[in-house]
Amino acid sequence: MPLRRQVQPKSGPEKAFGIVLREIREAAGMSQMGVYKHCGIDRTYLSAIERGVQSPTLRMIVRLSNAFGIAPSAMIKRMERSRFYRV
Repeated sequence: MPLRRQVQPKSGPEKAFGIVLREIREAAGMSQMGVYKHCGIDRTYLSAIERGVQSPTLRMIVRLSNAFGIAPSAMIKRMERSRFYRV
């Protein structure tokens, strides 16, 4: 059976949120492994969110925003301003 490849979206809310999350994480000077050590979010799950392959739950958005010390609404507002945000 051939392996199934994950297709990364070119745009959409998942892609836009993932890019915002990566920007916030990098601005905080944290690696994906650092996020795992800081708040226990699995590195592969975080990677999937950042690539726009996985859509985070509301609970996860709150958890991530707490980890980086910003409001969840600030993350969503940044996502909405992203050039990748197309509904």
